[in-house]
Amino acid sequence: MTPEQFLELAIVLPEPLVLVTNDGQVLATNQPVADMLKLRRQELQGKTLFDLVTEPASDIIKYLQACSTSRAMILGSLTLRINNGQTLICRTQGAVIQPWSPESSALILLRLENRTVASNNFVLLNQKIDELAKEVQKRKQAELELQKANEELEIRVEERTTALQETLNELQLTQTQLIQAEKMSSLGQMVAGIAHEINNPVSFIYGNLHHAHKYTQDLLKLIEIYQQICQDPPLEIQKQIEEIDLNFLIEDITKIFDSMTAGTLRIQEIVKSLRNFSRLDEAELKQVNIHEGIESTLMILDRRLQARHDCPEIKVIKKYGQLPNVTCYPGQLNQVFMNILLNAIDALEKSAVNSKTTDNPQIQITTELIDEKWIAITIADNGLGIDEKVRSKLFDPFFTTKPVGKGTGLGLSISYQIIVEKHGGQLNCFSTPGKGAEFLIKIPVNSYSNPI
Repeated sequence: MTPEQFLELAIVLPEPLVLVTNDGQVLATNQPVADMLKLRRQELQGKTLFDLVTEPASDIIKYLQACSTSRAMILGSLTLRINNGQTLICRTQGAVIQPWSPESSALILLRLENRTVASNNFVLLNQKIDELAKEVQKRKQAELELQKANEELEIRVEERTTALQETLNELQLTQTQLIQAEKMSSLGQMVAGIAHEINNPVSFIYGNLHHAHKYTQDLLKLIEIYQQICQDPPLEIQKQIEEIDLNFLIEDITKIFDSMTAGTLRIQEIVKSLRNFSRLDEAELKQVNIHEGIESTLMILDRRLQARHDCPEIKVIKKYGQLPNVTCYPGQLNQVFMNILLNAIDALEKSAVNSKTTDNPQIQITTELIDEKWIAITIADNGLGIDEKVRSKLFDPFFTTKPVGKGTGLGLSISYQIIVEKHGGQLNCFSTPGKGAEFLIKIPVNSYSNPI
């Protein structure tokens, strides 16, 4: 796509669009970009992306390299310098239009999105995608008619149609991934809110249990002193002692306080796990304990692991190694653990229904330090396994073996993107039909920041 062709396409779109090279040279923009920067479009001629944003040049180059080497749309964030001296944080979506070659630089289309109007722009994007889909169908019909006239022209038109179809597929995939990301973000906010609301009253109860127990012990001590001094209490008091079974009450009240303390501690552990899991919206690299993320995910899935009428209890075997704190995107790793564990649970439930047996379904989670730079996390089940034909497509977008309405086919695809592209790691599946499946995650101890 040339800058002129870009402008013909961009001029009808309300989204701010910038056409740049992989070295940051701005080739063309549309009017919404100039409006965001409070400049005339002529003033943008000769500018580079480095002139327009506040991020370090090294970060911008990394982002453009990621855009130029990926077939998917790459998500990122840029802070624009406004002509009035202010700044504007924008979410960006970058897609390569012309791959890099020895003869020419890569052409990258950047879509800018003001965070405050992201929701409205997202709706407009959906509408434009639908319009683009209809346009593709119209062009296909026209190409079929031209095919009768000239074979060579038909070949060229077919190539153009294929390119448009790929672009449409990528846009639809990005649309679905954005919806999934919004759902996970909303889930994280909801879980964090619930954890906060539970934590306040539980902290109040736990904080007062100590005092209540102490006050009760003081009262029991007072009764004990009274019994020592008054060996023969009045008949009315003796009857009340027998009625309330004072000896049993004294013995049981300590057990009750111990039980209440244990219960509140359990609730606090659940709240801690909820808070850990709710880090779904965190976008920064952080040092975290990987085992805490796994444990919080297992806590969220605890109900699915319990025995039901059609499936026995799923036993989780943990073989945790000594791991250092890992620099990663913790919320996104929790999402990967959730996706893989849910697939394992679904496979074991399906295995239980098909085999009609009460064999012990198991999920084994193993972690180990490979060397000073890498860790490995293995999640394996003893279900029916996966045949080679299915296994080869596991990480393809929209591929699913589940019934309609049960799965989107995005869980493992997004997990692969998070592990491989976001963390620079590896995600593999090993399986033999009838012998279960094993997912192996390898990530560096210090993941690099790759804006996608």
